[in-house]
Amino acid sequence: MIGTIVNALAIVAGGIAGLLFRNVISERITEQLFKATGLTVIAIGIKLSLAGENLTLTVISMIVGTIIGEVINIEGKLDKFGAFIENKIKNKESNVALGFVTCTLIYCVGSMAIVGSIQSGLTGNNEILFSKAVIDGITSISMAVSMGVGVIFSSISVFLYQGTLTLLAGFMESLLSDLVVQEMTAIGGIIIMAIGFNFLEVKRINVGNLLPAIFLPILYYAIF
Repeated sequence: MIGTIVNALAIVAGGIAGLLFRNVISERITEQLFKATGLTVIAIGIKLSLAGENLTLTVISMIVGTIIGEVINIEGKLDKFGAFIENKIKNKESNVALGFVTCTLIYCVGSMAIVGSIQSGLTGNNEILFSKAVIDGITSISMAVSMGVGVIFSSISVFLYQGTLTLLAGFMESLLSDLVVQEMTAIGGIIIMAIGFNFLEVKRINVGNLLPAIFLPILYYAIF
């Protein structure tokens, strides 16, 4: 679990640094940083989406996963938790729910979170998670500048998500072949692109409700 703990702490540290910078950066610059972050997130998503080889599986996973997510309403539950945090800390200057939900999705969607957690649980090797911690920590600085304190609370989601995968590593290993991880990464890339479009306020997408799509390749290859 040490890799996950370090990852979560890196997000907290980066978020605090971002909040300190936020106090000395004008609103106009903050707004531009928000848009620049959105473009960067889209670029990352495009790169990851090219990892897959089975386009049909990607399409089916996105359709079925979206239906499942809408029925469960994952986005709504994340928003409610973010709003709960916002109410508890009585933050009036920023949308805590926005920062929490957005960064939860960015930090948890991706092959590094999945493969790194499995590797940590099986072998005790935390190299991937340590690398992810550095990336997430740096990212959380710019995120906190544009979205506020909600970014810090996304570390809770990272800890719970990656910690659960680490504990379930023995079971997950047999299901996560290189091919499965590639397809999961491609679907994750599409979801990350959706996050970027939300940054740019093109049209609001309930990204949380797309999350089940990431795990459908596991089911597909387990059956076929």
